[in-house]
Amino acid sequence: MMDSLEWQENVFKNRGMLLALPACALVAFGRPTAGSIALGLPLALAGEALRCWAVGYSGVTTRSDSVTAQSLVTAGPYAHVRNPLYVGNFLTALGFSVAFTGGLSGRGRATMTALALGTMLGVYATIIPLEEAYLRKKFGLAFDEYAERVPRLVPRLRPAEPQSGGYDAGVIAKAETRTFATFGAMVATLFFKARRGSL
Repeated sequence: MMDSLEWQENVFKNRGMLLALPACALVAFGRPTAGSIALGLPLALAGEALRCWAVGYSGVTTRSDSVTAQSLVTAGPYAHVRNPLYVGNFLTALGFSVAFTGGLSGRGRATMTALALGTMLGVYATIIPLEEAYLRKKFGLAFDEYAERVPRLVPRLRPAEPQSGGYDAGVIAKAETRTFATFGAMVATLFFKARRGSL
């Protein structure tokens, strides 16, 4: 029988595959329209921009199969929210959910959106405590003080002080190749399905 820690570690290791499932459902069953793309795609792009900003500070460790951190980053988006990558991913998922479901019934839109966002919430509710336990163990009081200043998921408007960590734009291409490919494939599918649906 798998204990709680093993379960969290397994979800963390397989988070990419788990989050790909609702994306595949959107691709398979979605019916985008010009209007839904106009509403949803800017949200998806905003989420990806936030993700890139965060990766510029956190580096390639975001792609690891196990929880790791070289240092406690509290600058850039991390001065506003403790999990900017996940906030960015949530915005992207919401954007694609809106974009892909414009031609579905109200119930269909609600079901597909609930599937996408519910899966994401379930994964993050499982792995965030695992990550925070690791950070607390590794950085101790520094992490506790950071957690007191900066909210977990709802960003604060003014950046918290003090801040540590630097931005490296060069790491984004290395860390985000798979994300960019997936994002591009989703956008291409979106326009292909919308065009085919209008014929």
